[in-house]
Amino acid sequence: MTGRERDLRIDIPHPARVYDYWLGGKDNFEADRVAARTALEHIPEFLDYAVGNRRFLVRATRYLAAEAGIRQFLDIGTGFPTSPNVHEVAMEAAGVSRVVYVDNDVMVHSHARARLAMAPGASAVLGDLRDPDAVLRAAGEWLDLGKPVGLMFVACLHHIRDHDDPAGIVARYLEEMAPGSYLVLSHSTSDMDPERMHLSSVRAEQAGVTLVPRRRDEILKLFHGKQLIDPGLVLVSNWRPEIGDARHNADRAWAYGAVAAL
Repeated sequence: MTGRERDLRIDIPHPARVYDYWLGGKDNFEADRVAARTALEHIPEFLDYAVGNRRFLVRATRYLAAEAGIRQFLDIGTGFPTSPNVHEVAMEAAGVSRVVYVDNDVMVHSHARARLAMAPGASAVLGDLRDPDAVLRAAGEWLDLGKPVGLMFVACLHHIRDHDDPAGIVARYLEEMAPGSYLVLSHSTSDMDPERMHLSSVRAEQAGVTLVPRRRDEILKLFHGKQLIDPGLVLVSNWRPEIGDARHNADRAWAYGAVAAL
């Protein structure tokens, strides 16, 4: 079975659709809902993770657009374009931006293209983040990679197995980023409860979903020594929280996030 044939199957859960269910979306199927509910039975913190991670994405995008002067964004492994998404936040903060969303799920790509049809400056690319050359080639048709880009790996690299070398994947993208670019990255962690997260990974694998939560030191290596913007690598809900952020469950959003200057 090819990767694309697998993507078209709705009887196998997909991380983007499971995540969509946790966020209260409707772009999911029964297999995704079963996987999502089963995961919450064992780790109810996943719901806080999904919400906290989404809010991290919004704050990081706003920082890049409003404070760092970034006008181009390459969002890798984006999932469904739940509002507000990168192009909406960037446009509100800076008025002008170009955004490319990349995902390997055919359904995600189809929905993204439909939703972005009337969104100026935003485009969707069907691609596998493990093939940086192909992704960058496609993104380069929409973005000027000779100028600074906000490169985003938000809640996607924990779906990449160790043998696929997630750090090496990130490094390949970084090689093509112009000076003045930024890296935004978040990743689920096993630090808070290694045993439960391990069991969750096993159950996810049995359901057809790859989940590899990693320790903070492992996640830090994904930044390849680049300068982290204050406050560094922290739980996503603790990264520059804004007034009105619901942070009462901040310690239950089991993911680290940071922004790095390249």
